[in-house]
Amino acid sequence: MDADRAKQTYRAAGVDIDVADQLVKTIRRHARPTFGPEVLADLGFFGGLFELKGYREPVLVSSADGVGTKLKIACALGNHEGIGVDLVNHCVNDILTCGARPLFFQDYIAMAKLIPGIVESVIQGIATALSDVGCALIGGETAEMPGLYPEGEYDFVGFIVGVVEKSHIINGGSIQPGDAILGLPSSGLHTNGYSLVRKVFNTDEDPSRLNRVYPQLGRTLGQALLEPHRCYYRALSPVLHVVRGLAHITGGGIPGNLPRVLPHGLAARINKASWTVPPIFSLIQETGNIDEAEMYRVFNMGLGMMVVCSPHNAAEFMAQIPYAAVVGEVVEQKREERAVIV
Repeated sequence: MDADRAKQTYRAAGVDIDVADQLVKTIRRHARPTFGPEVLADLGFFGGLFELKGYREPVLVSSADGVGTKLKIACALGNHEGIGVDLVNHCVNDILTCGARPLFFQDYIAMAKLIPGIVESVIQGIATALSDVGCALIGGETAEMPGLYPEGEYDFVGFIVGVVEKSHIINGGSIQPGDAILGLPSSGLHTNGYSLVRKVFNTDEDPSRLNRVYPQLGRTLGQALLEPHRCYYRALSPVLHVVRGLAHITGGGIPGNLPRVLPHGLAARINKASWTVPPIFSLIQETGNIDEAEMYRVFNMGLGMMVVCSPHNAAEFMAQIPYAAVVGEVVEQKREERAVIV
């Protein structure tokens, strides 16, 4: 062997195990407050252990998702804690559509070189959002992958498992013509449509545009775009017994998500005059010269969750959740589209 040949190390290749080990200790500190007695192993073990109790016929409900290119906005502004909230709330809302209570969560974060400040900010957001819904952070993965990601940027994914009694599953099967469709307001874009927004405002080439204050928003564009994804679990849990279907309005907007809960042969007729579209969407549409139909296919347009219930239960529902509004009704399907917005 050539004595002058430089010795190779993992750190020289771009992966620092010591930093990763220290981050695990930091993450453990934020995760432990989310633990309940059902969590049987601390973070750092090879698998997360969760003891399921109190159900006669438990059905596990799982989901995995990310926050899309909203990450690019967070990185441009150096504001990451809300991203953790986004990820949790998106996943919680997804399994809520089946009537599930969240049990435990795992995350995956990868970047070219681990930046402890970013990772801790993200984990703080995760822990805060999970504590709000009584869900445990029982594990995850933090990966340093030089050469795969641009410096300072990262990828971020969440995995959630919840539970619902078999007899209480919400799957849309009982939906009938004449049922009311109610909308719950979103807090903004949530976690969808950011690739189009970045193109419209050219924020990749000129991140300073995110700092422009728009009077109709009452704040900067960046602040409006980073508004965290709203969670509907606590609001909807007390009224799930009157719900026949739930649609989380994510990528694909109302036309792409509401039909997913409708039985074959049924469609939704939505009255767009029944709610006020938040100004952030109007700003995007005007700036980008975007057709209205395209806006409804890409964005939630101010409705983050849609609920189907019988007409006589709609009043009870709105008494519990006064900010909900009747936005449409279920009808017999008469043409190809299953969600008609008029």
